[in-house]
This record gives sequence, structure tokens and C-alpha cells, in this order.
Amino acid sequence: MIMKKQIIGIVCVAAMMSSCHIYKSYDRPETIDASGIYRDPVSPTDTLATTDTTNMGNLPWQEVFRDAKLQALIEEGLANNVDLQAAALRVEEAKVMLTAAKLSYLPSINLAPQGTATSMDGGNYVKAYTLPVAASWELDFFGKILNTKRGQKVAYLQSQYSEQATRSQIICGIANTYYSLLMLDRQVEITSQTVDIYKENVRTMEAMKIAGMTTEAAVAQMRAAYHQVQASLLDLQRQVRETENSLCVLLAKTPQPIDRNTLDEQVMPEDLTVGVPLQLLENRPDVKIAEMTLASAYYTTNQARAAFYPGLNITATAGWTNGSNISVANPAEFMFQALASLAQPIFNNGKLVANLKVSKAEEEIARMNYQQTILEAGEEVSNALRLYDTQDKKLEHDRQQVDQLDKAVTYTKALFQSGDATYLEILTAQQNLLSAQLTEVSDNMQRIQAVVSLYSALGGGRE
Repeated sequence: MIMKKQIIGIVCVAAMMSSCHIYKSYDRPETIDASGIYRDPVSPTDTLATTDTTNMGNLPWQEVFRDAKLQALIEEGLANNVDLQAAALRVEEAKVMLTAAKLSYLPSINLAPQGTATSMDGGNYVKAYTLPVAASWELDFFGKILNTKRGQKVAYLQSQYSEQATRSQIICGIANTYYSLLMLDRQVEITSQTVDIYKENVRTMEAMKIAGMTTEAAVAQMRAAYHQVQASLLDLQRQVRETENSLCVLLAKTPQPIDRNTLDEQVMPEDLTVGVPLQLLENRPDVKIAEMTLASAYYTTNQARAAFYPGLNITATAGWTNGSNISVANPAEFMFQALASLAQPIFNNGKLVANLKVSKAEEEIARMNYQQTILEAGEEVSNALRLYDTQDKKLEHDRQQVDQLDKAVTYTKALFQSGDATYLEILTAQQNLLSAQLTEVSDNMQRIQAVVSLYSALGGGRE
């Protein structure tokens, strides 16, 4: 009668708990806000207000990075990169653990054969054996197994998002390094041409000195300028080699020359659509990872709550034995035994209460980190938009500056021939032109990098 009342009590408690927090699956908190996290780089209201769901981050990376040689390098990187391979293995690990968590609902079954041989006062040995199959099954009335399984599913999803994040980083990392290489190539080309010009200037100045048309001081200054540009060229060539080596590391191969096109051949998307901020919550792998961390903390808190409630285990043993108490009989006889046990925590030195408080605190920390990750994602999008807009405008000024300085060199040379300018003025004009040309290349590169950064900030390359 007492046992019957206990069972009824357990069922009643379980019924009351059916609508309890323990059984509720994770839902995104209503306090999480993604509105207004983009800043418009040109609007006077500062906030990028858009209802257009077209999102650059949803484009396949092949549509963003159109250089055929770059596409080949990205494909090679995706196939060989060690970090991506490790991320894929972690996904498989999490998948196995999820399968194991699902199997926790089933009873565990073990075969445990035993045998004894007993001799009394030197007599014959009495042999007894048991061939039992033991089964144990935990009834999940209070969501302990349920929340463990859900938590493991979250871990599996988190590993998938981590793989997506690694994939996106590899794609955008290879693209950025490739474009940096093209920028350096162009700067090497410009500087090499300048070296040739300065070398000719030195020859001309030496001839003019012999003819008594200039001084040794002017010749020395021209030689110094020539050596300065030559040293700059060597530094750029070193950077080219180092950038090639960095790209090879991303491709998981030994350092070697990289087959590539030129910076002037690059065509980047001009319609930089960012969609609505809410899409960041679904598109960016790092934002999804932060949310899965919150979901995992939520299920950990549920497990801490479930620990306050009783656990019901049913065990059963079935098999054959020829031994019973102190007697041995042959042949063996079939045996069966079942046992139900109930364990209700009463006093655990405050551990259960402390564990629940800690779990709640960790859940709140995860929620705050999730919101912070969203804000940081919005910052990256806003910065990339601003960078592109700034560099696009700067390039217009850079091109006009280069054009004017090129004319200045031509005019100064004409004035020199007429005796109205010195050769040092030509040198100054050429130095200004070189600096402007290098700046134009750098600004063009930063505009391209802004596209790559925006694509990455919007979750591009995750699939």
C-alpha cells in the first residue's frame, strides 16, 4: 500500500511538472535586440533604415571573388586547410556524442557470466555458474536525460557553426592575402619604374656636372634619392615573398611562388546590399555560436533544476544458473529478478542549490555575451560600409592627384629645359608623383578589403 502511494505521488508530481520550465525547449530571449545596429555612411540620420532583405552575405563566394586564379586558390584552401579539416572532425565528434545522448533513453544491457569452483576438506570440487543478462533503465520523469540530449544537440549545432566560421575565415583570409599580394606587385612595378627614372637622373646629373651645369652637391642628392628608392624596392620585394609564404600556409603547402593576376584586372561587386539587421542572427556563424552557448547554458540550468527531483531506476536480471544459495543443482535453471529503486535528494550539503545558482549566473553571462556579439557584428558591418564609402571617395581624389602630379613632372622638365627650373625641382616632382601613385594603389586595395570585410561581416562564405 505504501509503495502504491509512492508511485501515485511520483506520477502526480510528474504531471505537475509537465508544464514546468524543465521540459521547455530553448527560445531566443525577447530581450535580444538587433534593430538599428547598422550605421549609414552617408545618411544624415546616421541609421541605415532598410526593408530590403537582399543580402550580400548570402551570395556564393564565387560571385564575390571573380578572379579565376583566386577561385582556384580558395578551392585549394578549402580542400587542404588544417583548421577546416579539424573543424570537420569536431562536427563528427559532436554527432557521435549526440547519437550517444539519444541512446540514453534505452536501457543498458550487459552480459555478466560468472563461475565458481569450491572444494571442502580436500573433497571434490563443486562447480557453479551463472549466465545472467542484466538490464538497467532510468525513467526520465523529470527531464534529466531530455535536457542532456538537448544540450548535446546544441553542442552539435555549435560545432557546425564553428566549421562555417572557419570556412568563412579561410575564404576571406585567402582573398585578403591574394589582394595584398596584387597590391604589392603593383607597388613593386611602380617603384621599379621609378628606380629606372632615378638611375637615368643620376646619369644625367653626372653629365651635367662634367659640363659645369650643376654642382657635386646636387649630384650627391640625386644619388641619395636613387638609393632610397632602391632600398624601398627591396623592402617591397621582401613583403611580396612574405605574403606569398603566408598565403601558402593558408593553403597548407610549402612556401612557393603564387600564380596570380594583376590588381587592375580585379572586378568587385558594386551593389553592396546588407539586408536587414535581423539577418545577422541567422547568417553569421559567430552570432549563432554565441546563441548556442546561451542555449547550452539554458539546458544546463534545466539539468540543475532536475537534480532536485527523484530518479527512478528499474533493473532486471535474467539467465541460467545451477547455483542457488548454498546448493548446486544440475541442469541449470532459468532465473529472473526485477528491482525498482527511487532516489530522492534530501540533503546534499547545499551542492544542488549552489549548482543551480551558478548555472543561472552562467546563463545570464551567456545571454549578455550573445547580445554583445550582435553589437560587435553590427559594428563590423558599419565599419566596412564606412571604409568602402571613404576609400571610394578617396580614390577619386587620388586619381586626380596622380594626374596633376604627372603633369607637374612634365611641366617641370619643360621649365628645366628653358632654364626656369632646377633639376632638383624635377626630382621633387617625381618623388611627389611616386608617393601619390603608391597611395592610390594602397587606397584601391583598402576599398577591395572593405568589400571582403563586409562580405565576411554579413556571414558570407559560410556555405
